Amino acid sequence: MNSEKYKPTYILITLNVAIYIAGVIIGGNILQTPNSVVLVFGQVNMFVFEGAFWQLFTSMFIHASIFHLVGNIVFLFIFGLRGEEMFSLSEYLGIYLLGGLAGNVLSLLFGAAPNGIPFISVGASGAIFAIFGACLIYDRRAVRQSILGALVFAFFLFIINTGEGVNILAHFGGLAAGLIGGYVIASRRKPEEHISGEFRYRNTPF
Repeated sequence: MNSEKYKPTYILITLNVAIYIAGVIIGGNILQTPNSVVLVFGQVNMFVFEGAFWQLFTSMFIHASIFHLVGNIVFLFIFGLRGEEMFSLSEYLGIYLLGGLAGNVLSLLFGAAPNGIPFISVGASGAIFAIFGACLIYDRRAVRQSILGALVFAFFLFIINTGEGVNILAHFGGLAAGLIGGYVIASRRKPEEHISGEFRYRNTPF
């Protein structure tokens, strides 16, 4: 079983779009997700600490606006299809979900908003950064080359994606989880499992 058969990237894109459309139907505004949806399924740190632990997972599939959604879909398409060439289905989904979760947990522990405003985070960017990091480090490690260049490039992409309103913690947590995951997977595979850019998959858990 491998990710080529199931195309998880297309499935994730469809899921994100479908959830956004559901929010549009609820709120009646195509440009943004209503607050009623964000407060229940987005990550509101205050609510998570009070027991809304599901938000650490569901917030990965909620997007603040149509522009936020489209931006993430573009990067998911680019990095996701590349990831499908490298990882089995379980590895791919493990990197995506655990990377997104790592970013959300980091945001929960260290995220703070100014002037006592509740810290709220939504979006798939942490999970997408995880896929990007895993692909980047796997490319280098699989051919037994230095990973320094991959780390520098990952840091550069991380820096240019910072700015006002961007959850840097989610990006960093996802990227770190992806780098670690990609390194571990590449280290566990034998050299003969890498054949001309295509890979023989072993159904080992992530």
